[in-house]
Amino acid sequence: MKLDHPNHPEPLDAVGRRSTGVLVCYPIETLPAVDLAGAQTRRVGAKMVNSINVPARHAACVDLPAGCFARILSVDGPQVGDLNIWNTHNIGERFYSGKTRALHGTHVSTGDSLWSNLPYMRPLAHITCDTLDWYGYDADGGSVHDVIGTRCDPYTGRLLSGVDYHQCCHSNLTRAAADHFGLSLAAAEMQVHDVMNVFMLTGFTQDTHQYFMKASPVRPGDFIELEAQTDITLGLSACPGGDCGDKHSSDKVPCYPLVIEIYKPKSLEGFAESRLNAYNGGHGR
Repeated sequence: MKLDHPNHPEPLDAVGRRSTGVLVCYPIETLPAVDLAGAQTRRVGAKMVNSINVPARHAACVDLPAGCFARILSVDGPQVGDLNIWNTHNIGERFYSGKTRALHGTHVSTGDSLWSNLPYMRPLAHITCDTLDWYGYDADGGSVHDVIGTRCDPYTGRLLSGVDYHQCCHSNLTRAAADHFGLSLAAAEMQVHDVMNVFMLTGFTQDTHQYFMKASPVRPGDFIELEAQTDITLGLSACPGGDCGDKHSSDKVPCYPLVIEIYKPKSLEGFAESRLNAYNGGHGR
């Protein structure tokens, strides 16, 4: 528990130490621009080739070939989802929420990329459409589609409540990944990773800077759409928190399914698959 007051007095130069300038750690102006116009052209007339229902408090996986689009859709009621992404052919390459956050900020939307982990570090997908992009940041500092939270899990739940709860997003994704990739639960759990919290409205409190959630503004018909930049597999959990405006993991709050629709473009003209990071791997040796 953090102290409500410091143990040590301010030094005489405290004001000067606090008044230094802000420097963005990772300026992104030199990143290749996301070709939204090209993606939107490819999306026109794309044929839906698959539709997957993700039941409330469960998860499902689906393959998304390079150049195809996935629409994550709210259908029956306000519901958030926890998204994992793997390279279909090498699940050791997976979504890196920390670097995505460092590059694009705490919340992502249209035009942002979802990056893979080291040493691969390339875009796994681009966000090409987001019907909640109107929300922006509210007076509490909250916004939608965060890459802050880790995912609700049974271990933290056990620590805080003393109860084993098995329908949390970590466990949901573990079961779905085990089934999809033909892995044991133990092996699949090692591949479940920090998520993009689709539709979730979150931020940090202004006093204690703790992670908070608010009821999501998502409504049936809202969606976020991704264009795969290489062959990827999506794992999506319909969170047991519902719209996450009441409780984080519960069998009592209203929860609803989510749907993943897969669209195949008529043509991949102008599309180029993302390349692995060009760092030579020398590490100074």
